[in-house]
Amino acid sequence: MTSVERRQKIMIHIRQHGSSKVDHFVDLFNVSAVTIRHDLNLLEKEGCVFRCYGGASLNPNFAFDQPLYRKDQLNRSVKQSIAKAAADLINDGEAVILDSGSTIGLMPQYLTHKQQLVVMTNALNTAYQLSGVENIDLHVVGGSLRRASCSLVGSHGEQQIRSYLFDKLFLGVDGFDLSAGITTPDSNEAQINRAMCEVAHQVIAVTDSSKFGRKSFCMIRAASQIDVLVTDSQIPHATHQALLELGVDVIIADQTVN
Repeated sequence: MTSVERRQKIMIHIRQHGSSKVDHFVDLFNVSAVTIRHDLNLLEKEGCVFRCYGGASLNPNFAFDQPLYRKDQLNRSVKQSIAKAAADLINDGEAVILDSGSTIGLMPQYLTHKQQLVVMTNALNTAYQLSGVENIDLHVVGGSLRRASCSLVGSHGEQQIRSYLFDKLFLGVDGFDLSAGITTPDSNEAQINRAMCEVAHQVIAVTDSSKFGRKSFCMIRAASQIDVLVTDSQIPHATHQALLELGVDVIIADQTVN
């Protein structure tokens, strides 16, 4: 078991119980107390837990991995407007990557009229929706199934992605924090997302405002390294202003522009 996998299991346990002690993890993973304290200190630094005497407790702002079907039911009307605004950024003839995620999963319905698109995705739900659209050249990333997000991850997919160049990447978000950047609870998801960022001319983050101020322990991209953010009008004012100062183009999907 790698240190990242161990910390993921520590977080699963703390999520289930609210808190836990160093001694419990020492016995569970058969490692030293020094190793567990180091794990907990890192998790606290990354905003996942609060350290307490002899252990750690849950940080309620931590971005947990939730099943896609559950995410689909949250803020759906807002996500629809965000998905449409994101799809409007795609021009005929472009090559784009659609990441996994509940909001990006709503984009395919707005792409059917586009012409000569090349679309690559690691999301099975997105691939299924686009499979019958004849004017889209669809490429599906291979790999192992991550059931929570209905997506494919792994080194094979990363190598496949790095064989191409794309105009735009539409990146899903589990947590968005100004200091931590875009993060996810899953290390495999983070790795394939980083590969996507490397081959895209423009990185476009797509998220509703509930993800701001949340962070997890697997970083995908620094806030300053995204080009465009598509979100809703409930984005915190300080976050909005800070992103503009970083040079990020912020699109408010549910706000009429005069």
